[in-house]
Amino acid sequence: MALSMSSLSSQVAPIALRVATTCCCFSTSKTHYEIRNLARMRIVDNSAIGKAAAEIGKPPRVIHVYNKKNIGHLGDKVLVTVKGEMRRAYIVGLKQKQKANVPRMDTNNIVLVDDNGNPLGNRIHVPIPSCLRGKGGDLTKILSLATKFV
Repeated sequence: MALSMSSLSSQVAPIALRVATTCCCFSTSKTHYEIRNLARMRIVDNSAIGKAAAEIGKPPRVIHVYNKKNIGHLGDKVLVTVKGEMRRAYIVGLKQKQKANVPRMDTNNIVLVDDNGNPLGNRIHVPIPSCLRGKGGDLTKILSLATKFV
């Protein structure tokens, strides 16, 4: 029962090819750091619901972005689910590559607000981009809580 090299290689080659094609799982498309539906966020204020969500370990998820393109950017209003409740929030930090002089954060940060636009917490734990100062509306209430700007 001597096996020749050619018969051995003909038996092993299809197995090696099959293993090589099933193990290589990689994507050639670039990653998107955009805020879309079901994007995971981090609550950076000291509201009670934000603390409870952090203790459980379930991050809030975006279910709607209040603009025409449904892609969230700095200062946009979003609707998130936190512990099964729907809450409104403003985006105050993004992982996404930003324009010049706009800082890029390590996490996607939000600040929770009520239906009238008043923040639910009374302190913000992370630095806020100073480019948000130019935007008006309900963001001025959030910026008054911030202690650090970048």
